[in-house]
Amino acid sequence: MGCVPALAGDIDVLHASVAPTEKVGADIPLRMTILNRAAEADSLLRFRCPFANFSERVTVDKGGEGPPSKRPVQAIALKASGETELTPEGMHVMLLQTRQPLAAGERFTCAASFRKAGSLEVPVEVRAGP
Repeated sequence: MGCVPALAGDIDVLHASVAPTEKVGADIPLRMTILNRAAEADSLLRFRCPFANFSERVTVDKGGEGPPSKRPVQAIALKASGETELTPEGMHVMLLQTRQPLAAGERFTCAASFRKAGSLEVPVEVRAGP
């Protein structure tokens, strides 16, 4: 059972999901694939979900001393004519301060804003594993 893709102009958001959590106030990474069919690059500016108070676009810095660390970014770049995978190991969206427990199988409609493609409603599924 896959998620129905969301489309905005030349952008498709596929397989958007978060892991289940019983904790209220959790910070959870959002996984998704963004397909940009346009000949020009775009960028993800905002992502809002009804079950989280805030969201933050982050990248994971793997260089230097110590373990990888997350760093906020203004936008997530989306390459032209291709797919961009957003995963907890690289660029991704963190959904902050969940407002409720999230059970596997639940679905929510979230809102994404792109620099060129505009706004888009995105179905997000709660599921265990990638």
